[in-house]
Amino acid sequence: MSNNEKHHANWAEWAINHRQLVYFFAVLVLIMGMFSFKSLGRSEDPSFAVKQMVVSAAWPGASAKDVEMHLTNTLEKQIQSLPQVKKITSYSRPGVCVITVALKDEVAGNTVRQRWLELRNIVNDGKKDLPSGTVGPFYNDRFDDVYGNIYAITGDGFTYEDMRKYAEKIKLDFFSVPDVKKVELVGVQPEKIFVQMQTAKLAQLGLDINSIANTIKAQTSVNASGMIEADTANSYLRITGSPDSVENIAAIPINANGRVFRLGDIATITRGYADPPETMMYYNGKPAVGIALSMEDGGDNIKLGENLAKEIARIQKELPLGLELNQVANQPEVVKKSISEFSESLYEAIIIVLVVSLMTLGRRSGYVISCCIPLILLGSFCAMFALGIDLHKVSLGALVVSLGMLVDDAIVVVELMEVKMSEGMPRKEAASYAFKTCAWPLLTGTTITCLGFMPIAFSKASASEFAYSLFPVMTVTLMLSWLVSATLAPVLGYEWIRPTVIKQESYDNSFYRAFRKLLHWALGHRITVIGITLAMLGLSMFMLRFVSQEFFPASVRPELLVELNMPEGSSIKTTDAAARKLTNLIKDDKELDHVSTYVGESAPRFVLVIDPVQPRDNYAQLVVVAKSVEDRKKLEKRISELAAEHLPEAIVYSRSIPLGPPAPYPVMIRVSGNSDAQVKEYAQKVRKVMAANPYVNMTRLDWLEQTNAVKLKVDNDKLLQMGLTRQTVANALQAQVSGYTVATYLEGDQQIGIVFRLQPDQRADISQLETISIPTSQGAVPLSQIAHLDYTSEDNIIWRRNLRPTITVNGGIVDGVTGNDVTKQVYKELEPLRKELPAGMSIEVGGSLEDSNDTLNYLMKPIPLMLLLIVVLIMLQMQDIRKLLVIMLTAPMGIIGVIFGLLLFNSALGFMAELGILALTGTIIRNSMVLVDQIQQHLDAGMEPAKAITESAIVRFRPIMLAAFTTVLGLIPMFASQFWNAMAVAIACGLTGATLLTLVVLPVLYAIVFKVKAE
Repeated sequence: MSNNEKHHANWAEWAINHRQLVYFFAVLVLIMGMFSFKSLGRSEDPSFAVKQMVVSAAWPGASAKDVEMHLTNTLEKQIQSLPQVKKITSYSRPGVCVITVALKDEVAGNTVRQRWLELRNIVNDGKKDLPSGTVGPFYNDRFDDVYGNIYAITGDGFTYEDMRKYAEKIKLDFFSVPDVKKVELVGVQPEKIFVQMQTAKLAQLGLDINSIANTIKAQTSVNASGMIEADTANSYLRITGSPDSVENIAAIPINANGRVFRLGDIATITRGYADPPETMMYYNGKPAVGIALSMEDGGDNIKLGENLAKEIARIQKELPLGLELNQVANQPEVVKKSISEFSESLYEAIIIVLVVSLMTLGRRSGYVISCCIPLILLGSFCAMFALGIDLHKVSLGALVVSLGMLVDDAIVVVELMEVKMSEGMPRKEAASYAFKTCAWPLLTGTTITCLGFMPIAFSKASASEFAYSLFPVMTVTLMLSWLVSATLAPVLGYEWIRPTVIKQESYDNSFYRAFRKLLHWALGHRITVIGITLAMLGLSMFMLRFVSQEFFPASVRPELLVELNMPEGSSIKTTDAAARKLTNLIKDDKELDHVSTYVGESAPRFVLVIDPVQPRDNYAQLVVVAKSVEDRKKLEKRISELAAEHLPEAIVYSRSIPLGPPAPYPVMIRVSGNSDAQVKEYAQKVRKVMAANPYVNMTRLDWLEQTNAVKLKVDNDKLLQMGLTRQTVANALQAQVSGYTVATYLEGDQQIGIVFRLQPDQRADISQLETISIPTSQGAVPLSQIAHLDYTSEDNIIWRRNLRPTITVNGGIVDGVTGNDVTKQVYKELEPLRKELPAGMSIEVGGSLEDSNDTLNYLMKPIPLMLLLIVVLIMLQMQDIRKLLVIMLTAPMGIIGVIFGLLLFNSALGFMAELGILALTGTIIRNSMVLVDQIQQHLDAGMEPAKAITESAIVRFRPIMLAAFTTVLGLIPMFASQFWNAMAVAIACGLTGATLLTLVVLPVLYAIVFKVKAE
């Protein structure tokens, strides 16, 4: 450029004079790079902080509304005082509340734990304000634990307790495997000892439930019995005789009306499992106990998989006949396959770039480039190791994207060396001239290219944190490419390239004559050219409405997550029956590899990009693993048909695993207000509009249905006459309807609850409530004598968002459309309804569209700084405000190619495509700088301005097109990647269109700004 003759340290000349030192460090980087590559952690997805915490509490006996008003509301107001809270969502159920707290995206990941400690302190300080009888609160802030390896123990003829014991042993074995962080058991059914009595027997003996409970507790509890202090040692006193079997529990003495009975004489003592059951797991329809493992941060998934395989082989030999250990989730294998696929793309890109270099530069120059590429990549691995960046789809993809760009600097230097040597310049001087002429402009251009990726690093969005490694990997790789072009490339060129007669490129052939003619016409019709360009830009913006939009694409993994929601208020037994029915319908399907079923909860988080569902009785999840992606699509359709036919009472929805931050449903619309009735009314209206959309195939409200309830209006005078209290009546009802734990029995490492309840034939259903007997000292009386029963209905769940009642209307979509597009359609169709909303009501988009909009807003914030730095660099290099204006005006041209490319390749405009557009800006500006610099060189040589503009475009046509061609071809392997497709298409098509336009439009812009007359 005009200022490139200024005196700078000539690195190329220094490198040639110190070749041994350069070779030494090159070999050192190669060795360190290979070591770093083997030492890098390996995972499928990059890690990012999950800025969510769950606070839960119980208030036994309270209705969902009472829980919401007095427990949930109090906790939420306390949590509101925590700084930087983004949203508070909660649901209240009878006797329990669950609150999810999400921090703002700008909260730094390394400060999240401190925030959660503050929240604990705030809530613990406010415990005194919670209703009497509250249990908790409890906290869960370990949402970023990924249980990528899940195993299921099944066995015909083995009980749940048998499977649990083996699972506990295997759990201990797994802790000895390197890189294992946590091991949790799933689907364990705790044992219980049931003490069952008849109401008549209680009344006959004059016993009340509390006295029996106290007696059992006194006989089974562990209490301190003293210590004898002697001169030499202490001796502890131990009281023996605590029941150590069911028979001994039956022998507990009970005092009734002056007589002593054995507990077994007046009650039936049985041993069984929790009833109703707790959350359950099945593997291919068989009852199972799951073992879920998480890996240490920064661990190597593939190495962990190898170590686990060895341990499993050993464990299998020790298992008894009939007991099986099955692998449900195998993250190491997924990571191995994912890295293998990206590595193949990397190798393909390397080969493409090498072939292009050899074909365009000749054999010797091609050899120089061939040596530079692996050195740059291995140097990048060293930097990744130092920065703690693992190998995953983002970091590997960044290397592939950078491949087409990293050879540009070396090509320019080597090509110029070869030209100068052919002109008779000595080898060292040729290298020195190439550095002096190109190095600093190339550094400026490389820095500008890197700045195009800067917004991803400074954006505070969670999605940006997910893709953060794109910026450091690209920056390190491209900067290393400049460093190598300034040092190693001149040295290798000095050693290998020999002076030869290079046939100068002819600019007088038919192609260049046609191109020159086009340039002359463009310079003579400047307004027309600018008008056509603006029209193309306007057309592309118009065509943007036809480009599908989605936050992140769906995964190509074979898993299918099938969610089953029974009507609100359904028991876990009903949900279990429905889930097993659906499982049995598909378990023998030929497209199925295996299916794991979770009742009452979702699967453990086996991939970082899925959110586990909080436990509830009417929910089940099937993780269906197909043999291939095509089989997954077939199974999805089949499951939908089977559910509609065999489970009409359930809402069954299937989805694949996303490639980025998740959303439960593709279409989500929130309805919030000040009252429950208002919210329900408008949620129904929203649901009606959503269901009418042709692209929506399923709708679901997360809160609307009510369940049966019975209110007991107790006559306090009668209670007093019969010697009863409200607590006595409540305990009697609890015992007869549900049973309750009165003591704990210790056996081995287990604490088994002793549950007192009435005989099964006396645990009445809702139609027989009035006949329930309440024992008194004068005999049993029916419940109807002391209370009036009012049969009613009530909410079984109440959702809130930021302390306001909120119902989310969820929708599934048909194939061939994206959730963001359909959500926009539905939201637009809701415009008349939104206009008539009363004060305090709101209808808002949620899910992936909300996340996408938030992420875009965050992504836009660093752009002014990015543009400012680019402008400063251009100005420092050009030192002419008019040149700066010309160069910056070419940046928007990339949009034209991007939009038409996305339409042509049917790619969605999402987060990755948006990153591609930003990255494209730097590359386009770099090419424009090259062309403007060439114009200045011709002007400095005394050429007429109009001719200088024309000849510069012709002279720079091949280098600019070669650089663009190399970049585009290097991106081709990424077209097949579901994750990188949109970004690769955006950069490749945008760069192609912008390069062609730049070679014609930039000369016109230059002529207009500098007022150059046409030839």
